[in-house]
Amino acid sequence: MSERQGILKSLARTLSSAVPGRNRRVLGRMSDTVAQINALEARYKNYTDAQLRGETARFRELLRSGRTLDDLVPEAFAVVREASRRTTRLRHFDVQLMGGIALHQGKIAEMATGEGKTLVATLPAYLNALTGKGVHIVTVNDYLARRDRQWMGPIYEMLGLKVGVIQTLMPRPQRQTAYRADITYGTNKEFGFDFLRDNLKVNKQDLLQQGNYVQYLLHGDKIPPEHRCQRELNYAIVDEVDSVLIDEARTPLIISGGGERAPMAHLRADQLIRVLKLDVHFKIKEKERDLELTRVGQAEVERLVDVRTYFGPTPDPWKHYVEQALRAHHLYKKDREYIIKDGEVFIVDPFTGRVMPGRTWNEGLHRAIEVKERLRVQDENVTLLSITYQIYFRKFKKLAGMTGTASTAAAEFWGVYGLDVVSVPTNRPLRRTAQEDLIYATEKDKYDAIEAEVARLHEQGRPVLIGTWSVEKSEALSERLKQRGIAHNVLNAKQDEQEAEIVAEAGQPRAVTIATNMAGRGTDILLGEGVPELGGLHVLGTERHDARRIDNQLAGRAGRQGDPGSSQFFLSLEDDLVRVFGRPRAVAALRKRISPAGQPLRDLQAVRLFVRAQKGIEAHHFKVRKQLLRRAERIAKWRGSPLYDALLDWQQEQMC
Repeated sequence: MSERQGILKSLARTLSSAVPGRNRRVLGRMSDTVAQINALEARYKNYTDAQLRGETARFRELLRSGRTLDDLVPEAFAVVREASRRTTRLRHFDVQLMGGIALHQGKIAEMATGEGKTLVATLPAYLNALTGKGVHIVTVNDYLARRDRQWMGPIYEMLGLKVGVIQTLMPRPQRQTAYRADITYGTNKEFGFDFLRDNLKVNKQDLLQQGNYVQYLLHGDKIPPEHRCQRELNYAIVDEVDSVLIDEARTPLIISGGGERAPMAHLRADQLIRVLKLDVHFKIKEKERDLELTRVGQAEVERLVDVRTYFGPTPDPWKHYVEQALRAHHLYKKDREYIIKDGEVFIVDPFTGRVMPGRTWNEGLHRAIEVKERLRVQDENVTLLSITYQIYFRKFKKLAGMTGTASTAAAEFWGVYGLDVVSVPTNRPLRRTAQEDLIYATEKDKYDAIEAEVARLHEQGRPVLIGTWSVEKSEALSERLKQRGIAHNVLNAKQDEQEAEIVAEAGQPRAVTIATNMAGRGTDILLGEGVPELGGLHVLGTERHDARRIDNQLAGRAGRQGDPGSSQFFLSLEDDLVRVFGRPRAVAALRKRISPAGQPLRDLQAVRLFVRAQKGIEAHHFKVRKQLLRRAERIAKWRGSPLYDALLDWQQEQMC
């Protein structure tokens, strides 16, 4: 070992031992504030509803007279706790007060599943809304945004604040009203897209044709402030912050507009690629989820057709159409990356498992998929404006977040967003047991074992939540259970409208629920009568995901608030994770050791294979996010320059 490596290892050991101590010191300081809040509880219990509401006006007057938000933490938090007790019948625990303090300080509160993060957010949201500058509470899907607004809204409203919620496809006037509320719930995607729409230039000619001469003279090509949706980006609390700021940070938000029509090129490309052969004419790069034509493939396409007459007057675009058709056929699969509903392609969010209405892939990919599926081809779109989550959320004056799994990404949170992580203890001791992984040689052996295990637990009366990777696999497993006669529910992108109903039943005796990532975040599964005595909810994972945090979120559906529960993962050496990112020699060696056929392998070496594969893909995704951030920062530097304005004007002229 070199001297430099020795120094780095020593530093790593020092930091790992220091962090827990530092976290204890942070919690110790918070405990002093919690004691002050608790001391005020008796006083506010004696207040009438009108007196409690009157505290909001008093707090605002104190801020105008020079007091700071930090000065008001004990009183404001105590008022929110009392308002919550009266409206929702929920009283904040001391650890929830700690989480609220961390959020107010602009940190990430790491809190275990079931610890009531939704309620925690009400504390700093109310306090920071007293400034009148608005608070964004960011959730990962429309269902949670709507649920949280309905659930927590009465707390704020009792204290005299206005609460809004943003939903997909909501009309612009309703959006403006929601954003002008003191506290606004919504998803990261809707907030990001509204920011882009607010910054999209208005075509000057359109203003003149509409007779808006005053707007034209005063604002030129900028959207007037009164027509914008969002106010200033003051303070945001991001729920499931690791999912939003890390997992989804690889995908930029893009506003597109109508472009040229080129349906025949997509149709011709789709016909042509059906004769091309994998590893001869094109190669798939699975780690990058991409592909490219080989030289042989390019020559074959040119041999099959006259490129100039086949794709248009210039030969340059043909390669793009062919490669997009190949991606549509070989990288994007129905019921995995997308579903088809009412004759349209709907993208499935890979992080939440939900459909994304109104979203399309750009650069012709969406049209290539429509052609592949023999659907009506939509008009082509061109990119007008884009932004990454890294850039968007760093625009807030203060940013905070909460999740059950942040520690493993603490370095990235600090390096990219300047966010520190505080691990908040659970209100009650955790009673969930994590059973050892079972690793099988083939996928068939794995699903045979899953089927038998579900039948065994179902017979015992325990509820089971089965986590799957895609719509396709959830439906395949559903067919197996149907044939076995096991009653169950399926929760995926096709049943997202029944999510609340399905989740409500998932903790009942003998309930079996097959779910995609939809059940991995933001959902609390309450146990039915007699279930705790049987051992609580059992979570059964059918694969390890790209990131360990996603697996932890799934396992965390069991054992909430001190309830009993258990989790276990069933894996195979044919899973995509080890097939793509595993070491081929190690996989081959393990396959030989599995005997007899159909039996699982239980040893540390097998587990390490999956851990290494996960670390490999996490490192790859981190590299992608870093490259995306650097590119976005470069774009941000020249945005607003004459060259950028000229390009944007030219793009919008093509739409007219």
